[in-house]
Amino acid sequence: MNMTRLFTIFAVSLLYVPGSAWAQGGRKAKPGKLPPVVDGRWSKERVNDWYAKQPWLVGCNYYPATAINQIEMWQASTFDPETIDKELALAESIGMNTLRVYLHDLVWADDEQGLYQRMDRFLDICGKRGIRPWFVFFDDCHFPRPKLGEQPLPVKAYHNSGWVNSPERALAVRYGNGRATPAETARLKGYVQNTMRRFKDDNRVLLWELYNEPGRGNSDGEPMEGTNPKGGIGDHSKKLVHDSWVWAREVAPSQPVTSNSSGAVGRMNIAINRANSDLHSIHSYGGGAPRLRQEILEYQKDGRPVLVTEWLAREMGSTVETCLPVMKELNAGAVNWGFVSGRSATIWNWESRKNAKGKPRNVTREREDGNVVRPGEPLPEPDLWFHDLFRPDHTPYDPEETAIFRQLTGRADEQ
Repeated sequence: MNMTRLFTIFAVSLLYVPGSAWAQGGRKAKPGKLPPVVDGRWSKERVNDWYAKQPWLVGCNYYPATAINQIEMWQASTFDPETIDKELALAESIGMNTLRVYLHDLVWADDEQGLYQRMDRFLDICGKRGIRPWFVFFDDCHFPRPKLGEQPLPVKAYHNSGWVNSPERALAVRYGNGRATPAETARLKGYVQNTMRRFKDDNRVLLWELYNEPGRGNSDGEPMEGTNPKGGIGDHSKKLVHDSWVWAREVAPSQPVTSNSSGAVGRMNIAINRANSDLHSIHSYGGGAPRLRQEILEYQKDGRPVLVTEWLAREMGSTVETCLPVMKELNAGAVNWGFVSGRSATIWNWESRKNAKGKPRNVTREREDGNVVRPGEPLPEPDLWFHDLFRPDHTPYDPEETAIFRQLTGRADEQ
C-alpha cells in the first residue's frame, strides 16, 4: 500500500536469466539470476481466452468497516456477515463485480475448517450480489507482529494502524534465510495448498493471488532483523515468493494465479512474480493517469492480462475521474484500495503515520496514551480522503465518483 517505484518495472527484463537453480533444496542462484519459471504457468492463449470471457473486472480491496485487519475480518469471534452483506449491496450498486480479499495464516492455523466455513458464507454473499472475489495469502505490509484474539483499537488519524503481515515479519525473514523450522514451513505450505485445494474448482472464486507487495514493510518504526530503517525487508521475501509458486502449481487450480509485481519491493521479488504470473497484478498510486497508462502498457507487453490491484490516492493524482476511464480503455482490471470508511482509517494518507517532526508515530505508545477511536466514537476525517468510497453511513464520499463507476460499468443503464 505504497507508491510503486517505476524503475523496478524496467529492471525485470535485465534480471530474468532462465536456467538458474535458486530456492531448490536450499541451493541459491548466482547474484542477479532468477530460478526458472515454475512448471504449470498458463499459456498466453489460455489466460487470454479466460480473460475474454470475464466482464471488465472492477472492484476494491475489501474488508468490512468493522475490521481493522485480515484477522478481525476472518476469525470466528469477529466475522461480520451482516455488515458484509450490506456493504456488498453498495458494491453491486456501483457495478463492482470482483473483490480482492486478504486471508491470514494465523487464522488458518488456529481454525482451518472454521475459516473455510466462513469463506463459504462470504462467497455465498458475494454470489448473491453478482461478485466473484479472489483471495490473497501473504502480505509484507505494515505491522510485523500479528496475533489472534482481540485486535487493537484504531489510532486516531493514522493510516491503517492495525494492518498486519502474513506471515509475521520474523518468520518471513527466517524463511528467507533458510532458518524456518520444518513445522513452520509445513504450516505455510499447508495454508496455501489446503486452501487452494478446498476451492480449486469453485466457480465462485475468480482467481488466486499468492503475495501482496513482498518486501514492502512499513512497520511501527522499531528496527527488526533483516530490515531497513523503514521496516521493509526487500528481497528477503524472495524464497517464500518463489516457494509459494511451487506450492500453487502443485495444486493446479482451475482458476488462474497471480502474485504482485509492480508494487513489491526487491528486484528479485518483482521479477519472480512477473515471470510466473498467469496474469499480472500491479499497483499504481503516484503520477496520476499518465503513469497508470504507462505501467499498464509496460506489463501488457508480456501478452497477458493486467489487473491494477491497488490504486486511488486522491491527493497524488490517482482519482476516479482520471484513472478509472484509463483502465476501462485499456481493458485492465480496476481494483482500488478501500471501500467503506471504518476501523482501518485509510481515508488518511501515508504521511499521517508521521508526527510533526517527520518521525514515525509509535502506535503502541499512542494506544497506551489513549489516542484511539473507541467503539461508538465518530471517526476523524481529513478534508480530502486518500482511499475509500463510502462513509460509515453508506453515503458516497463523492457522489460524482460513484456516478462514474456506475456509468463505466454499465450499472447506470440498469437503474
